[in-house]
Amino acid sequence: MRRIVATVCGRVQGVGYRYFAIDRAEALGIVGYTRNLPNSDVEVVAEGEEAELESFIAALKRGPSAAFVREIKVDWMPATGEFRTFGLHW
Repeated sequence: MRRIVATVCGRVQGVGYRYFAIDRAEALGIVGYTRNLPNSDVEVVAEGEEAELESFIAALKRGPSAAFVREIKVDWMPATGEFRTFGLHW
């Protein structure tokens, strides 16, 4: 199990990006959270198997149709096991 902390930059707030991330994470069996950041980026913290996380990152790079992902920064680390589901974090 691995963890990613991703910062997604571009037009990613107000376009359903977080709900897109939740949908993809649930489909891939990934746990964690997503939240809007004050600077208009979106943060995604996710844990799962490395192959599923790679697929998740590919989906995050695309985003929903109304989004424009300019850049995604991903940091990999060991999983902590603190999550049971994937959801919104305020």
